[in-house]
Amino acid sequence: MTLPMIEKRRIEAAVLKHVFDVLVERHGREEAEKVIGEAVSNSAIAQGKEFREKEPQEPNLENFADLLPLWQMDDALQIEVLEKGPDRLDFNVKRCRYSEVYKEMGLGDIGHLLSCNRDGDFCIGYNPKMELTRTQTIMKGASHCDFRYRLKPAAE
Repeated sequence: MTLPMIEKRRIEAAVLKHVFDVLVERHGREEAEKVIGEAVSNSAIAQGKEFREKEPQEPNLENFADLLPLWQMDDALQIEVLEKGPDRLDFNVKRCRYSEVYKEMGLGDIGHLLSCNRDGDFCIGYNPKMELTRTQTIMKGASHCDFRYRLKPAAE
């Protein structure tokens, strides 16, 4: 049985909450946010690389779209796909249980470090030609998250 991604994130957050508190006490909030942000970023890049190694060729955005159910498992994300193709993937997240979980854990103020920032960093490991543009998130109070992925063309 596969542990849903939202449960993995809940477990990680439970540990990182204590790490964050110690860092704040010893080094101040700004430094604590930097450390947690960097650690989670490194984790997301490593996870992207792990997924990349399972692909038979360089992954495109259709391959990436095929992975989305992993993050949606247990109704963790409700998404509306707007456009999907090999070099473009646009969707909106209408409900984000990750945000809800972090807020319930008292981590809403650093939820972007624990979750949202992972999204673009995952691309670095999975396929560095992928780019994410997002102008708003539920975590920061918006009605939805607007994910706009593009695959940069190969250099000529």
